[in-house]
Amino acid sequence: MDFIKKGKVKNVYEVDENTLEFEFSDRVSVFDKVIPSDIPHKGETLCRTSAYWFGKCSKAGIRNHFIKLSAPNKMHVKRVNVIKDYAQITPSTKNYLIPLEVIVRYFAYGSLFDRIESGEVKPEALGFEAGHQVKKGEELPEPFFEVTTKLEKTDRNLSKEEAMKISGLDKDDWDALRETTLKIDQIINKEVLGRGLVHVDGKKEFAFDAERELMVIDTFGTADEDRFWILEDFNNGKYVEKSKEFVRQYYRQTGYHEALYAARKAGKPEPDIPPLPKDKIEATSRIYVDLFEQLTGEKFR
Repeated sequence: MDFIKKGKVKNVYEVDENTLEFEFSDRVSVFDKVIPSDIPHKGETLCRTSAYWFGKCSKAGIRNHFIKLSAPNKMHVKRVNVIKDYAQITPSTKNYLIPLEVIVRYFAYGSLFDRIESGEVKPEALGFEAGHQVKKGEELPEPFFEVTTKLEKTDRNLSKEEAMKISGLDKDDWDALRETTLKIDQIINKEVLGRGLVHVDGKKEFAFDAERELMVIDTFGTADEDRFWILEDFNNGKYVEKSKEFVRQYYRQTGYHEALYAARKAGKPEPDIPPLPKDKIEATSRIYVDLFEQLTGEKFR
């Protein structure tokens, strides 16, 4: 197979003109930075978890790009075109990656709560009454749907109008994108709740196939793309992470997150992200393996 590219966490190969192979590495990325520390078993858990959710989608009639697992940490997927020049994408373009990341949040937590505290996101935008004092970890009255860029160096939030314009979506396409995302989350939410987890938020990516039918692609419902809490702790008022958020919080606590975003805001060189300590690597690996088993009901080994 021909090597195509090395992504932040995946290596991509060409199987044939219509098929790609994703190789899931043990690399981990936070804040658009790849950490110089591999996490044992991470790639395999993400690959197998993704395959599990693609199977659930297929049974629910949701189109997706998954073909088969070719190894525990590798999968074959349908190939689509990646068009980086937005001007080349129109509402009639077919077989291409939609250059958006679709995010749905169910609780005021993480970066969303940061934006609430700063006043960037108002309570009424989340479905609360104007003036409501949003608490950290509070459940939202309705799912908060938003999109960011996919193919730019760093993600940026988009308005509905700009998102539709750069990705060649018309109103029906946008509605289908939203409805499909929420339908997938309904499957995830129901599944994980029965396994002792709360689905806090998650990211998905989509493409149009050769007939311009919408299909979910890449990975989702994993420790990388989604955030999960332990249900028992949540019921007792605690938010115990079982996701990549564990790593994000470490870099927040060390001050790296603050320094990185201060540099970005000032247009200065970004500081290199330091490696994870050995104990954090081991703890993160356990989170990935444990979450795989809890999400899928399968044994990792």
